[in-house]
Amino acid sequence: MVIKQLSVFVENKIGRMAEITGIIGDANVDIRALSIADTSDFGILRLIVDKPEEALLALKENKITVSLTDVIAVGIEDKPGAFAKVVKIMSDAGISIEYMYAFISRSDDQAFVIMRVEDPDKGIAALNGQGIKLLCREDIY
Repeated sequence: MVIKQLSVFVENKIGRMAEITGIIGDANVDIRALSIADTSDFGILRLIVDKPEEALLALKENKITVSLTDVIAVGIEDKPGAFAKVVKIMSDAGISIEYMYAFISRSDDQAFVIMRVEDPDKGIAALNGQGIKLLCREDIY
């Protein structure tokens, strides 16, 4: 299943992350996972939140450059080799992974992996075909 991820353009300056996360918090939106990739001048903050549409609106109202992106969320066992299995399934299906990040679930001894792939429908089909648990909004949010 596809879930929504916020992608936020962040200038690399003191206080910018505090401003962005403050806006999200003030909108009563809970951050579930995040990743940031940066250069010396700017970064892209990727967030999984419990209310993506509300966070998007709050950020845009505050003149923050932000978009919603479709990503795949996968639940894997928190044990050696489980992640490698998921990546191999995608590779074997010829699916390019643009980026990914992971976090540990609060329960169930699972790791959650967020993946941005070139063809989400094809990725979902490949993972489903191999019995990999795809997460829905309720699992993440």
